[in-house]
Amino acid sequence: MQHGMRFRRADAGAKANDRFWHEIEGMPLDEVRRIQEERLVEQMAYLKANSPFYQDKFDAAGIDFDEIRTIEDLQRLPFTYKTEIRESLSAEPPFGRHRAAPVEDIIQMQASSGTTGSPSYVALTESDAEMWHEMTARCFFANGVRPGDMVLHAFSLAKGFVGGIPVMQGLQYMGSIDVPVGADGGADRLLRACADTRPRCVVGAPNFVIHLAEKAEEVLGVPASRLGVERVVVGGEPGGGIPAIRAKIEKLWGAKCTEMLGGTDLGVTYWAECDQQSGMHMVNMDYVLTELLDPETGKIIPWAEGASGEMIYTALGRRASPLVRFRSGDFIEVLGTTCACGRSGPKIRCTGRTDDMLIVRGANVFPSAINSIVNEMVPQTNGVMRVVADFEGHTTQEPLKIIVERGPDRDRDGDANLKKKIEQRLRDALVFRADVRIVDANTFEKPGAAKVAFVLRKYPDLP
Repeated sequence: MQHGMRFRRADAGAKANDRFWHEIEGMPLDEVRRIQEERLVEQMAYLKANSPFYQDKFDAAGIDFDEIRTIEDLQRLPFTYKTEIRESLSAEPPFGRHRAAPVEDIIQMQASSGTTGSPSYVALTESDAEMWHEMTARCFFANGVRPGDMVLHAFSLAKGFVGGIPVMQGLQYMGSIDVPVGADGGADRLLRACADTRPRCVVGAPNFVIHLAEKAEEVLGVPASRLGVERVVVGGEPGGGIPAIRAKIEKLWGAKCTEMLGGTDLGVTYWAECDQQSGMHMVNMDYVLTELLDPETGKIIPWAEGASGEMIYTALGRRASPLVRFRSGDFIEVLGTTCACGRSGPKIRCTGRTDDMLIVRGANVFPSAINSIVNEMVPQTNGVMRVVADFEGHTTQEPLKIIVERGPDRDRDGDANLKKKIEQRLRDALVFRADVRIVDANTFEKPGAAKVAFVLRKYPDLP
């Protein structure tokens, strides 16, 4: 990365009082569309010249790159699936057959967590890396981070993880100071660094920042709310958009909590919540073109308040590892299309992943939605739960088994009543039957990783 790619602090200081990091965040949508379509045509021309993967894919669909000139034209193209990317990576490691830039132009690689063993390796050219830094800066700025802020890094700093070095690079690019301890350093080291540096912001996964705050008094002798943190930015797993979890984070830290969403396939982060705390905006509309897919009908639906579906992404301007109509698996709800902050991108909340979704007697059920209900019942519960999907695939005709931790000050005498309450709440709110098992508080590790922590395929004490 050349020195010129870093945002200079003298200029960054002027950004501190700006409304947006980049003007496109508040542009009228017709102007955004014009920019997107210009970049779409440029991306198609680049792929036509450089991507054997998409050349073969489009040829099989009977579509010429030159025919794709508008957002409506884009809908004629086939989707790109994660399975195709895995097959591409296996065919031509390490970056796959979908690599569309010369190896000598690649300056950085990242790895996404894989569900089938090997991770997915993503290549970045210099222009790709700068794009990632810019997208990350826009998101953190919308989240409330400012140039000059000290930011405690509570995501994992493992080199391949997108929440590690790429987050650090994005913060440096925008003129903030990353405190590079990372979740790998353990809660004690993070808390001591927090006490020493008095950061204005903390960034990390929601369950882990809760865990950190709960250990503060034990490690430092003072509650987390007295460490001077003003902003907690969370992402990487479900929870930041769940009201009960957000309220807990804000109470423990004495700070405002905002959420972000992204992923290694397209960048570090591309959705970010502003101070209104009413959903995450798309703030990178010139780099990522997003469609909303109704998984049941297979049709693209408008970005209207109340709409829900799976997000489909097309990278604009991407060179090394481009993606066209990539099925993300992120299932979202549109919370609004306008905001008092002035950003014009739609506001969303991620309700789960399509590959997490379970179908219980015909009802679509997301583990994150169950988690939201369980969190609303604190202190009767500990806010911690696991789904036991002890059946083949994603569909069952039986009540869904759920294990819930009781509150730390509750005894077992109330388990039967608590079980009934939870089952009734789940039936009323999510329209499915549950079979709830109550277990002791702290049965499960609370700061666990992302989505897989919520779903078990078996549990020793269950038949």
